[in-house]
Amino acid sequence: MSNITHNVKEILSEIPEYVHLVAVAKTRTAEEIEEAIRAGVKIIGENYVQEAEKVFPLVKEKAEWHFIGSMQKNKINKIIRIFDMIETINSFEMAEEVDKRCAKIGRIMPILIEVNSGREPQKSGVMPEDVKEVVTRISTLKNVRILGLMTMGPRTGDPEEARPYFKLTKEIFDEIKEAQIPNVSMKFLSMGMSNSYKVAIEEGANVVRIGTKIFGERIYKK
Repeated sequence: MSNITHNVKEILSEIPEYVHLVAVAKTRTAEEIEEAIRAGVKIIGENYVQEAEKVFPLVKEKAEWHFIGSMQKNKINKIIRIFDMIETINSFEMAEEVDKRCAKIGRIMPILIEVNSGREPQKSGVMPEDVKEVVTRISTLKNVRILGLMTMGPRTGDPEEARPYFKLTKEIFDEIKEAQIPNVSMKFLSMGMSNSYKVAIEEGANVVRIGTKIFGERIYKK
């Protein structure tokens, strides 16, 4: 049993059954991704369209694909053809652009709204106080469907420091769920990564995005 297989099985054995594991495949080969899928991964998360284009044709039908990187308008046409969900919609304007492109190819794209829970100026995402308003506006679009929220939270070495940001995002999630906004299904709360996913699950996450703990440290090519 290789490290990837061992790591996936270990993570799946320790997280609750209702939690969806997204294997973050940034810089990984098709062979590594395929091994993770064989070990039990059902969702692959990719940050970069160009990397997804390389591996997607080799393993496309073996897993669900989530786009988890920063959205760029010039990449939308490729994103909506490759991915099953976009986790990083960060504004009404971006959602509207995705909606227009999806209308042209006759598809409805499931999306999560990215929350800038730490209010970090250098990061994308909707500010916490604006999320409900943005969700309400996006809900009127016909070719995207909001299925929940996603947050990164500030990166720190201590997972406990992420807890307040996960807690805040869960409160927003619950508020929107209770509002029962038409065309909005609050099913997924995507929070937590390799060092913080356990805390995220404790605070209500049912989607976790794990890369390093599955594949090991990334080797950067010169």
